[in-house]
Amino acid sequence: MEKADFIVDIGPGAGKHGGQIVTAATYDELISNDSMTTKYLKGEVKIKVPKIRRKGNGKKMSLLGATGHNLQNVDLHIPLGTFTCVTGVSGSGKSSLVNQTLYPILVAEIYNGVKKPLPYKKIKGIENIDKIIEIDQSPIGRTPRSNPATYTKVFDEIRSLFASLPEAQIRGYQAGRFSFNVKGGRCETCRGGGLKVVEMNFLPDVYVECETCNGKRYNYETLEVRYRGKSISDVLSMTIEEGAKFFVKIPKISRALETLNSVGLGYVQLGQSSTTLSGGEAQRVKLSSELSKRSTGNTMYILDEPSTGLHFEDIRVLLEVLQRLADEGNTVLVIEHNLDIIKVADHIIDVGPEGGKGGGKIIAEGTPEQIVKKFEKVSHTARYLKEELS
Repeated sequence: MEKADFIVDIGPGAGKHGGQIVTAATYDELISNDSMTTKYLKGEVKIKVPKIRRKGNGKKMSLLGATGHNLQNVDLHIPLGTFTCVTGVSGSGKSSLVNQTLYPILVAEIYNGVKKPLPYKKIKGIENIDKIIEIDQSPIGRTPRSNPATYTKVFDEIRSLFASLPEAQIRGYQAGRFSFNVKGGRCETCRGGGLKVVEMNFLPDVYVECETCNGKRYNYETLEVRYRGKSISDVLSMTIEEGAKFFVKIPKISRALETLNSVGLGYVQLGQSSTTLSGGEAQRVKLSSELSKRSTGNTMYILDEPSTGLHFEDIRVLLEVLQRLADEGNTVLVIEHNLDIIKVADHIIDVGPEGGKGGGKIIAEGTPEQIVKKFEKVSHTARYLKEELS
């Protein structure tokens, strides 16, 4: 941003709280403003370095003799029960080591996966974890029918609630009546999509609002059933923040919505199409889904550059979620270049020293403080990290 000729800052918040151009100016003019962006740029708001680093649960996972792509007989040791960052310049071998060697091995051992890992000699410590979950920024669904409510399964509870209402009982409506994917309760013109697809030759399809239900997805009879004055369509139009307040007396629903709210998605509509969610939003929906599950404390979460496309404030919220997962005893393994994420890690594994043939080795391991103190001469990460920790 400092090197840009001109900056357009959009906000002030996200979703319905945004949509305005807050500032359009040069960098020097921008920092005289008072937006969330400028607060981070001026250092008024910062992602703080934790005072205490987790030491883990005393167990570790060891991947020995990894030789795929440019990896040079690498031995990887991950302390379990920590927030660990794998760092290094682009092309140094991070993805080869974690995504293409370690992850396929764990999936094969725990879930009988069939993806073949890159060459390695041995792995130890698998018995210390019971789940392996990869959380990326891929969409939570491929069609407009998928949304945060369906992905997190909270919509099942909402449909059950509507089916239990006296009006629904009198009419004999089951929970399926309130699904926009099932015949009976949905609008048959748009088949519950709320939108109609207009196919365009040689161009992407265009979606237009259904003229029968006016985008409400359901037929008139279904919409007559109301909970506290709201139909099932009204509920899908609520933001997560509004939904959490609306269903505050229904623990199963409010708990799931509060979890989504806690990861910074309060502005997203419950029924918002997954195709309109950004990569960072999709990632946080997945994380909230994990947070709402009962933790065993023995899960390993793998994230590959989760900071991609995120604002400083989004990164702060993301880190709160990742730290919560680690606080429960789980292991969070993150491939990352962003210094705000690296500096809060409990343990760093730096791969390098360069990319391609010049990389493929683990050149530094330890806490951020140890990396800066011991490996400044050999690690690019250590040199940049020093400024963040000073």
